[in-house]
Amino acid sequence: MNVNKQAHCGGTAAVDEQELSQINRFSRKQLTADEVYTFAVRLCDNEVDRDAERFENDTLDGLAELFVGKTGIFDHNWAAAGQTARIYRTEVVDEPGVLTAVGDPGRYVKGYAYILRTPGNEELIAQLEGGILKEVSVGCAVGRSVCSICGKQAGSCSHKKGERYENKLCYTKLEGAVDAFEWSFVAVPAQPKAGVMKTKGKSLTLKQLALKHGCQNELDCLEQEAALGRKYLAGLRREVVRLCGLSKDDVDHRMMERIAEKLEESELLELKRVYGGQAAKRFPVMTQLEHHTQTAAVGGADGAFLI
Repeated sequence: MNVNKQAHCGGTAAVDEQELSQINRFSRKQLTADEVYTFAVRLCDNEVDRDAERFENDTLDGLAELFVGKTGIFDHNWAAAGQTARIYRTEVVDEPGVLTAVGDPGRYVKGYAYILRTPGNEELIAQLEGGILKEVSVGCAVGRSVCSICGKQAGSCSHKKGERYENKLCYTKLEGAVDAFEWSFVAVPAQPKAGVMKTKGKSLTLKQLALKHGCQNELDCLEQEAALGRKYLAGLRREVVRLCGLSKDDVDHRMMERIAEKLEESELLELKRVYGGQAAKRFPVMTQLEHHTQTAAVGGADGAFLI
């Protein structure tokens, strides 16, 4: 099933070496930061849209991967001349405190796109900066479209999208991301929130700000301290995993490693205390000298060396 869904797009994103390395995966020559204009775009989300359809969460995860490398065009016109931008990376973003119409936490696919800074693209960049080009629509394919009420193929049952049945909203579930074709600038999006995402002014990296304000040395010290902190936490996590194994805990070793990666220092220290105590009971410290358990014969051949 082919699907077109609309969204919003928005302000510039900082172009550092990491961003450039991802952009240059799609270019034939090595581009520099001065040669590209980047912006973030909200491609699609898990809200029930104007068509009473909804991308399921698993579908969003699949689309996020499929949209990497896809071209931005106008009005879904698949002509080479209309290619304007390209998505070089994506992520699925959770929206704390946002609930969809069906009560799920809000999530959306965020894409990062780039445009070449050429004389021909100056007007396009100006329209993006000015908020004229804002709404976007995605063209993609999904494996199934299912009625939310009965679970049958959408259109094969008597339920109507947008209506309620026993207080449950009827909508079409879009399941199974199959392909992502393109994303387009459009006038009216089906998904109201989709499109270019705003930022306040031009974003700068922390290093750029440090150079600008003459505090590079302070930043270098902070980076060194941060590196030491990461090294300390990595060692603490390894120690917790080791003690967990010694304490005869039933947690799988790899599972414990994944758990430890998510814990903060205070939580790790508490686990270290608990597992360390359990391990000490299983493997108590033994002394090497056992003079208190044996009585030496007085007057023996080596009596002169006994204490």
